[in-house]
Amino acid sequence: MRLLVTGANGLVGSRVCVLLTQQGHDVVGLGRGPRRTGGTHRYVEVDLTREADVAAAIAAAAPEVIIHPASMTEVDACEKDPEAAFAANVTATAAVARGARALGAHLVHVSTDYVFDGDAGPYSEDALPNPKGVYALTKHMAEQAARTFVPGCAIARTAVVYGWPAAGRPNFGAWLVGALEKGQPVKLFEDQVVSPSFADSVAAMLAELGVRRLGGVWNTCGGTVIDRVGFGRALCEVFGFDASLITPTRMADLKLASPRPLRSGLTTDKVRAELEAKPLALPESLARFHAAWKANRPV
Repeated sequence: MRLLVTGANGLVGSRVCVLLTQQGHDVVGLGRGPRRTGGTHRYVEVDLTREADVAAAIAAAAPEVIIHPASMTEVDACEKDPEAAFAANVTATAAVARGARALGAHLVHVSTDYVFDGDAGPYSEDALPNPKGVYALTKHMAEQAARTFVPGCAIARTAVVYGWPAAGRPNFGAWLVGALEKGQPVKLFEDQVVSPSFADSVAAMLAELGVRRLGGVWNTCGGTVIDRVGFGRALCEVFGFDASLITPTRMADLKLASPRPLRSGLTTDKVRAELEAKPLALPESLARFHAAWKANRPV
């Protein structure tokens, strides 16, 4: 099968490319800037906010399936620069979805738990979004763009994706490991509940949605809902770090630029029942994260 993956330099997109290639598929990865990640797939440098370039790249690749993880995910940066956030999250998704529509390709669009307000999580696939803040709003608009042009698309919502090695900027897990292994104190939210998601597991679920051409909404995330302090302490236990370096803090105390959902997280009943790639419980995902960290550490 011919598949195209956006964000091929990113944490999730790079892993989707490698996994699909290992499965024997013909894969083209689109990314911004020179190729930074491994794998034997073809790579094309494209700015997804340039609609004509996106259309040309998709037409040239002629994929049967497009998986679209690329996104501007820095929440406070989105709040400070809504034009950039709209371009990266809405304009780019619309361009990718138009390209899919032109070819009759299936689309898997990757979204986020931040489309919810965080008042009543964890959320199921049929919960009603109520986004707060620029990042959340643009990701919700991106879902609508995907559905507008490819009504049978899959919307794959994930949350707090982490993995090693980090691709580009450090993800939450990689940042936490980097600080704790140096003995640096960290502040983590005790009042934000999330579904931490191991990137390799997310990639496996996305790949399956693409190859099986499944549509509808899917919570492709970790199988454990936990607050960030709890995640940090569990990580310390697996990695052998000093948990006393973690200082619980409340989100309101940091005066962040963008609002964030507090009682968030996503339910995983649907993916457990219907996908072969199952969401991982936190102990298993942290064990895999630790193994990847050990394998990729500089000697």
